[in-house]
Amino acid sequence: MKLYLVACLLLISSFSSCNSSENASAQSSREREEIEFVMQKVTDWQIRNFTYSLNGNLHDYGIDAWTNGVLYLGMQQWAQTINNDSIYRWLYDLGDKNEWKIPSNFKNYPKYQLYHADELCIGQFYLNMYGKYSESKMLDSTKVRVDWILANQPDPDMTYKNKQSWTWCDALFMAPPVYAKMAEITGNSNYLTYMDTQFKRTYEHLYNKEEKLFYRDDSYFGKTEANGTDVFWGRGNGWVIAGVANLLKILPQESELRPFYESLFKEMAVRLIELQSEDGFWHASLLDPDSYPSPEASATALITYSLAYGINSGLLSEKECMPAMQKGWNSLLSAVNEEGKLGWVQPIGADPKKVTNDMTAVYGVGAFLLAGSEIYNMINK
Repeated sequence: MKLYLVACLLLISSFSSCNSSENASAQSSREREEIEFVMQKVTDWQIRNFTYSLNGNLHDYGIDAWTNGVLYLGMQQWAQTINNDSIYRWLYDLGDKNEWKIPSNFKNYPKYQLYHADELCIGQFYLNMYGKYSESKMLDSTKVRVDWILANQPDPDMTYKNKQSWTWCDALFMAPPVYAKMAEITGNSNYLTYMDTQFKRTYEHLYNKEEKLFYRDDSYFGKTEANGTDVFWGRGNGWVIAGVANLLKILPQESELRPFYESLFKEMAVRLIELQSEDGFWHASLLDPDSYPSPEASATALITYSLAYGINSGLLSEKECMPAMQKGWNSLLSAVNEEGKLGWVQPIGADPKKVTNDMTAVYGVGAFLLAGSEIYNMINK
């Protein structure tokens, strides 16, 4: 797990001194090479080990599952960052294999139907690919789905078992950027209006304004950890802040919607920095890390990505947030083994669970690639 110790040390020195050093340009070049090396190692490992299911639980393991949607999003972001045609070809081929379709695994389940936010996650990848290739096949299925949802408003019940609405915090990563991107592509503001309404319903239902954290869903209201604190899941809150980051990347600067999302983003960033462990990781439980002492790489990657985006965009103070981002990235580097496998990723779930260093998952890799892409852009400035 220490293959990238040199990369960690270079990163620390680069962020702390590149502005004042006479060798800033050479140092930045070295740092870019180090990040490229690690990112490509992780990318190559994941491509070599990539599989998906053709039957069974397609919601979690199919080619168009939300899990893979996060991976494709991270891969696409990295390919765009370094203009890597081979990664783009791999992604293009996967899109073609799936005919660029949005899944419909729950169409016969009344409380789910075609509304489930997880099923829209892959739409973020499709729409980003449409932005590069301008091929209508990459747009059509996603547009059909969101148009249907707008024409057939979901059941507004916010209790967790109703998956027509965004009743769990992960949904704020999966779906909102799709509506924002569709509005950007088509010029139709109805997508933004719908997104904003649904997001704020989830915010009002699940956001604890005192703790400045999201409950995963309302089944956790009143539940406590071993130390007596409320249950706030690390990855769940990572999903939210990273989803808001993705949303802010799309919303126009002049949009009247931005102030709410910028305020939420900043508020969560400050709170999450307070909850970072000394080793740079965030844990499965944000308020009871002693009960879950193992590192958790997916939460750490999502939060590190968000901090890097916040610094790059000027939304977050470099002075106040750079140390936490730096520690987060260095901790992630320590979770990558010599073959390029990212470890310490909590499996699919809804709340804090134990994690071991051999655990990995495609959504963790996708989040890692999002974080690395933002940090690469930071060094490239």
